[in-house]
Amino acid sequence: MSLEFAMRPIARIHSDFAGKFGVPRQSGLAEALEALVVFEPEYRDPAALRGLEGFSHVWLIWVFDRAAREGWSPTVRPPRLGGNARLGVFATRSPFRPNPIALSAVALAGIEKTREFGTVLRVRGADLMDGTPILDVKPYLPYADCRPEALGGFAAVPAGEALAVECPAELWERVPADRREALRAVLALDPRPRYQKDPERVYGFGFAGLEVRFSVEGEALRVLEIEKAGG
Repeated sequence: MSLEFAMRPIARIHSDFAGKFGVPRQSGLAEALEALVVFEPEYRDPAALRGLEGFSHVWLIWVFDRAAREGWSPTVRPPRLGGNARLGVFATRSPFRPNPIALSAVALAGIEKTREFGTVLRVRGADLMDGTPILDVKPYLPYADCRPEALGGFAAVPAGEALAVECPAELWERVPADRREALRAVLALDPRPRYQKDPERVYGFGFAGLEVRFSVEGEALRVLEIEKAGG
C-alpha cells in the first residue's frame, strides 16, 4: 500500500543568511553562529517546550525548500568530493533527494520569551538559510545519538577551517561586534564552491544585513568589502 503524508512547518529559522552561499555545509562547523527557531502561531504554546531546558542540543528536522524539484536522481555529485564523483543519493546529504528533508544537530543556547514571536529557541551552529521551514524539533540524546565508533565513509574527516582570514580593521568594524566571530568562522570554512579556485575571482554573499566580498589565494582569504546590503 502506498501512503502519502502531509506535513506542515511548525517553525522557521531566523538566521543571518539570506542566500545559500556562505551557509556552512554541515551543522556545528561554526558554533558562533546564532539563530532563532520561531514557531508558527499555532505552535507557540510554551507547554510544548516543557522539559527542553534540560538538554544542551536539539535536532532540527527541516526542508530544503529552495532546492525542491520534480523527480529525483539515484546519484549525485557531493561537493565534498569536488563535484567530480557520483555517489548514491542515500550515501550523501545532498539536498536533491526524493523527499527534500534535512536534519541538523544544534546547540540549544536558550529558550526565550519574546513579545513578537512568543517563546523561541536560540540555537548555535545552525546551517539553515533564513526562513527555512522546520518540520520538527527533537532533543539530542547523547547515549543514543552519539556513536564514537561509527564510520564516516568519504566524509570521515570534519571539514574544519581551511583558510586564514585577512580583513582590514576599518571593514571589520562595520560588522556588529556580536557577529564578528561568526562571520570569521564562516569565511575560514571556505564558502566557495569546491570546484572554484580562481584567485582573481571576487565572491560575495549576504550576512546579517551586510554584503561581504572577498577573494582567495592559496590558503589566505582577503576581505575586500563589507557594506550594508543594498547599499
